[in-house]
Amino acid sequence: MLVNAMMLPLVVLSVLLAVTPTIAVWPVPRQYSTGTTPLRLSPSFSIKLSGIDHAPRDLVDAVARTSSYLRKDKLQALVPDRGASSAKVIRGAKSLSSLTVSLTTKGKVRSISEEAIEDVESRVEGYTLTIPADGSAASLRANSTLGLFRGLTTFGQLWYDWDGTTYTLEAPFDIVDSPAYPYRGLMLDTARNYFPVADIKRTLDAMSWVKINTLHWHVVDSQSFPLVVPGFTELSKNGAYSASQVYTPGDVKEIVQYAAARGIDVMAEIDTPGHTSIIAKSHPEHIACFEASPWTQFANEPPAGQLRLASEATTNFTTSLLKAAASMFPSTLFSTGGDELNANCYDKDAATQADLASQKKTLEQALDTFTQVTHSGLREVGKRAVVWEEMVIEHDVTLANDTIALVWISSEHVAAVAQKGHKLIHAASDFFYLDCGGGGWVGQNVLGNSWCDPFKTWQKSYSFNPTANLTEEQSKLVLGGQHLLWTEQSGPANLDPVVWPRAASSAELFWSGPGGDVGEALPRLHDLSFRFVQRGVNAIPLQPTWCALHPGMCDLHA
Repeated sequence: MLVNAMMLPLVVLSVLLAVTPTIAVWPVPRQYSTGTTPLRLSPSFSIKLSGIDHAPRDLVDAVARTSSYLRKDKLQALVPDRGASSAKVIRGAKSLSSLTVSLTTKGKVRSISEEAIEDVESRVEGYTLTIPADGSAASLRANSTLGLFRGLTTFGQLWYDWDGTTYTLEAPFDIVDSPAYPYRGLMLDTARNYFPVADIKRTLDAMSWVKINTLHWHVVDSQSFPLVVPGFTELSKNGAYSASQVYTPGDVKEIVQYAAARGIDVMAEIDTPGHTSIIAKSHPEHIACFEASPWTQFANEPPAGQLRLASEATTNFTTSLLKAAASMFPSTLFSTGGDELNANCYDKDAATQADLASQKKTLEQALDTFTQVTHSGLREVGKRAVVWEEMVIEHDVTLANDTIALVWISSEHVAAVAQKGHKLIHAASDFFYLDCGGGGWVGQNVLGNSWCDPFKTWQKSYSFNPTANLTEEQSKLVLGGQHLLWTEQSGPANLDPVVWPRAASSAELFWSGPGGDVGEALPRLHDLSFRFVQRGVNAIPLQPTWCALHPGMCDLHA
């Protein structure tokens, strides 16, 4: 007998509705409907690929992972009794035996990994998921394997556990979903502190669970150079914190493949011409003001040191390095940075001043030449350049029309970048910096705070409007956005709690679109955080558990 809300006695129905959690999916689907019918997974539940000849290995693996999560999550509903009062209706619910997964397009089937590294504006991630309430087969359809993967992610978030039974109280489900923005990222800095490959892979898993599709890997900086670049191995040999704290070409391949199989592109960054002090350990001839003191006059943070951008030899060296590094990554995107250039460093550097004088160039003209040459090298290896906002709005340099700008200093700078006509990625420190509010880390500074105080809560980032102060045409330049973790005070010990679940807020913002209500979102984010912990990611609590079990009762004016 079908058990649904209309057939339940009034008293049972009232109890059921009182303990029914909100739809658990994060990010929330763009279009969806749910019901009030209990449904449980059959002990023999299976996910079946239908009509997909020679299914790609990563799709088969994604199905297996989803099946594993369904068995092992064991997440109880976030209601006061954790689902106990629903036990009777769960036992009497219809059983779902299978989910059928199929492509709506014909022709050669490409892997998730192939589709994940497509040009950011060409990726197809939409899907349709239908779960009937009567126990008949559920269906997941998409016109790409990447879309199927996103749908599997959604399916895995719909279920709870009670006494060994995996169930939902909200069947039927009808979901039609696709992202509002093509770029949804997370930046991780592995230069200030090193992160083992296992930590990066765990982070990639968590990113995939909230449909983040780009790891912006800020892999090197002034503090260390852990990337082993073929042809430039001296940089990591002399610039890594230790011989064991490096990313070999094999490590990079492992990370890139692991990411791609989870629908994630890896955009690497080698920041130039600033943030390059560490290169002096191998090539002092290319670095101005190396570890100059006091560092506050020569850099935004220690150690000081910048590439001698007016030197032809340094420009050629940098171009070759960027080409070699970019060739390690299959992504079409590669970031050359370009932020926080310190003019005083060059003013005090005799070699740079001599080069400028002999070439009869200003520093800005030399920067223009440096940028054009290095970016031309990237185009030769098939890469599209990504830069920090200063290269667009502070410096007079020639950038290719397809250059993408990361707007980081302030969200108020977005309009100025858009006026230049470049595609842009939101990365504003006043909304998306995960390190803000951690206190000052510079020594001999007792009352110091982080430069971007205060702490950026998930609610703050969730409230962001990607098209604020933009015209309709300028709004089309927005590719998406990302959270960022600069790691002056982060390492393997606190990676998970610093990032999660806060970074999930921008994942929903740029998948589902802006304008979401934090009151509606909070119970779902609690749910996600608890599920992360079940899956081995150490996400921090957003509130006391009592609040998570009593939605709305810890609101400011409750």
